[in-house]
Amino acid sequence: MPFKGDDISLKLGSPYYVSKMAGEAYCNFYNAYYGLPISIVRLFNSYGPGEVPGQYRNVIPNFIYWAMKKQALPLTGNKNIARDFVYVDEIVKGLLSAGFFKEAIGVPINIATGKAISIYELAELINSRTNNPAGINVIKQRKWDSREIIVGNNDRCKELLRFTPTSQIEIGIKKNIEWFENNWDVIQKSAEFLPGINPALDV
Repeated sequence: MPFKGDDISLKLGSPYYVSKMAGEAYCNFYNAYYGLPISIVRLFNSYGPGEVPGQYRNVIPNFIYWAMKKQALPLTGNKNIARDFVYVDEIVKGLLSAGFFKEAIGVPINIATGKAISIYELAELINSRTNNPAGINVIKQRKWDSREIIVGNNDRCKELLRFTPTSQIEIGIKKNIEWFENNWDVIQKSAEFLPGINPALDV
């Protein structure tokens, strides 16, 4: 089931989730107590040019980085793990819209495509686009990867923000790889990985 705007759970699997919930709680408080016109947007897996790879970065820049270095892409868990990926242009449009439309004030809104792509398919796509022959290496699932599929319901985005984030992962990956190719020297200097340790694939 896609996560809706009203979905909430106190069974949180990481400090990251806890901090996100705390942030929403503070927003709701300041909106209710002080009348601040605060919009709450829930960004699903955002990606795009500008994000360099690193130990605690997202899966896409890390995969592209490894693939361009002709290294096997590590897949944690199994081939069924899937996420809802949103290109950076759609994220920016959602944020601007949430700050413009009054209907968005005080309402949690998912910036999501409503579709999920498996991390395995993502790895295959990136390997194909970078001509990486090293393939995919399935490794042990991480303790906090308790949800196999995470996808967002974007009904409120359509209704309140007047737009529907598109799921064009092939086009987004192509643009992301082009950015890596055009900025490869800077990216290699900026990448932050602990020696001998695979970086966390944050999905």
